[in-house]
Amino acid sequence: MTPRYFAEDLRHFVACLFERVGLARGRAEVMTETFLQADLLGFTTHGLHRVAHNLEWLESGKMRREGEAKILSDRGNCFNWDADFLPGPWVLTRAIHCALQRLPEYGVVSATIRRSHHIACLAAYLPPVVEAGYVAILTCSTPAENTVAPQGGRDPLFSANPLAFAAPAGDYPFLFDISMSVTAGGHVKRAKREGRELPQRWLKDSAGQLSDDPAALGHGGSILPVGGADHGYKGAALSAMLEVLSMALGGYGRGNVEAAADGEANSIFLQIIDPQAFGSPADFLRQTIALCSLWENCRSDDTGPVRVPGRRAWEARTRQLAQGVELYPSIMEDLAPWAARLQVPVPVAKA
Repeated sequence: MTPRYFAEDLRHFVACLFERVGLARGRAEVMTETFLQADLLGFTTHGLHRVAHNLEWLESGKMRREGEAKILSDRGNCFNWDADFLPGPWVLTRAIHCALQRLPEYGVVSATIRRSHHIACLAAYLPPVVEAGYVAILTCSTPAENTVAPQGGRDPLFSANPLAFAAPAGDYPFLFDISMSVTAGGHVKRAKREGRELPQRWLKDSAGQLSDDPAALGHGGSILPVGGADHGYKGAALSAMLEVLSMALGGYGRGNVEAAADGEANSIFLQIIDPQAFGSPADFLRQTIALCSLWENCRSDDTGPVRVPGRRAWEARTRQLAQGVELYPSIMEDLAPWAARLQVPVPVAKA
């Protein structure tokens, strides 16, 4: 059975780990909450699974512990920051807070951030935004990463380029977090670690042949774009669009030679929209609730319900906050050595 932990116990445990490697308590708590929200929503490859990596980056100096982002431009309704390798969850949370403060005046606020350290799960940032009644669009790309090949090509060009979206819609928000590749790199790494093949041939090997062997990605292979071998031109086009929004608008990316050495640094595009800037909030909700209701009531291909983006994640978040967080087994395996070395007690799983 998957071990369960009280959310508050995990918050205390992970925040203490971050503090022991030199992060201020406030920043440690923001980092912890972001990773925890990912697991609550069911994104197990980009939640607490990423804590060990962040501890390593902080301890090695690859991630900055202190300082603020540099403001490159600011017009009120849009701004651009250079994070200079500050912790991704902390600097992005700051940007969202800044955007929310400005929203009553501007209605729509957009932001870009260059050279932010890895921001992990995009969906994890959106619950406070959607609970406040706003719409959010969030995407990022990684200038130093090439894992996804364009349609018809065997050389990897794009990063995974995830896109998250959230909008209020009644009992649960319309919410999704998807990459522009047919599978996330985290799922490929997990399959390789566990010695199993991928469910389908989602990769190309170095010779351009379709493969379900996760090792192919580390030996000159690539991940297929959304749309797969037949319609990957759609995913490639979307990947390029998201790199324009994050890298080009931010003014830093593949066109900068030095970006190739930036490792896990992300380029980020964020936009938050107040529906009230366009009309009645009630009219807005009427449309989103109707959309989700119609979607729910579509005839299913099998015995299960039709999946509406956001419903399963929101139900998982509610359930796990009440009953305990289900952690993927390898997460505590990776954190246990850090806990022992930093002398932080490991939380006890629920019975």
